[in-house]
Amino acid sequence: MKPMPEKSSILLIYTGGTIGMKEDPADQALKPFDFSQILEEVPELQKFAFKIDSFTFDPLIDSSDVEPGLWQALAKLIRRKYDDYDGFVILHGTDTMAYSASVLSFMLRGLGKPVIFTGSQLPIGSPRTDGKENLVSSIEIASAKDADGSATVPEVAIFFNSRLFRGNRATKADSSSFGAFTSPNCPPLAEAGINIRYNKAAIRQYDGSPLEVQTELDTRVTILKIHPGITRETTGYFLRDPGSRAVIMETYGSGNAISKPWFTDIVSEACGKGKIILNVTQCQAGEVDMNIYATGKTLKAAGVISGRDITTEAALGKLFCLMGKFPDNKTVKELLESNLRGEISE
Repeated sequence: MKPMPEKSSILLIYTGGTIGMKEDPADQALKPFDFSQILEEVPELQKFAFKIDSFTFDPLIDSSDVEPGLWQALAKLIRRKYDDYDGFVILHGTDTMAYSASVLSFMLRGLGKPVIFTGSQLPIGSPRTDGKENLVSSIEIASAKDADGSATVPEVAIFFNSRLFRGNRATKADSSSFGAFTSPNCPPLAEAGINIRYNKAAIRQYDGSPLEVQTELDTRVTILKIHPGITRETTGYFLRDPGSRAVIMETYGSGNAISKPWFTDIVSEACGKGKIILNVTQCQAGEVDMNIYATGKTLKAAGVISGRDITTEAALGKLFCLMGKFPDNKTVKELLESNLRGEISE
């Protein structure tokens, strides 16, 4: 007789957020429920032959209060538990979920198991909650294996409203509908209907390398959004700030900005002093191409780096990790143009 296959084991990690809230019958206040009792709260999970353990952060963290310390704690937890589980599901508030999923994708090199972020727009105890479907499908995806026993989705991803997105390609686009997230420049990795349909062509394949966890982060990054009426003083403040190593510059369209001499002079000055300036488009879809228009060509000539079709969230996470690993800006600039975790299109 063939040996019975071992049942999949999943670690459910609750950091905070709406999904873990339940109305207290005594005072009708929303309070976090005990995730050790997850099978009682979500009985649908009993239909799966999974071993589900839980870990709850204490104190819980509202997603608007997320800081790099949470990412470091998550990365260390996954490293510590990596050999004990087939996949990980992280419950997280929606406001900064794309930031957390992005940075974690860069912190976990050689990832061969699913790390799925999910959450909800309504508490899991609400009659119309989207939390149960998001949770059940995320756990099913985190446990999914191919015929050879390898993980079907060996990536950091976000599951929301029946769609699975690469974590460093997703962005929150809607604050009031169940479809909170979108990924305009990368197709869904999976879609959940009657069955879960995996887009194998879009999923990054595991290369067999061992997991390496980076916890060193350098957060000296600022974000400058170009807008009509931006002043010389504001531009100079961001680009000349000695406290930052890098600036993410959110530009118009395909990477265009102001053509006035004072602006290009400040940009050139900052680049000349070694400052990292990464050009990211304000548009949700499309990419930066600084070879099309004169203003883009001027930025490129000054030393600004094209972010291509990277999201702002992924740009931030990528910079935090690269700067945390490499003390010289030259190396960081070179690696920013490389596709490290599927964050930019080839």
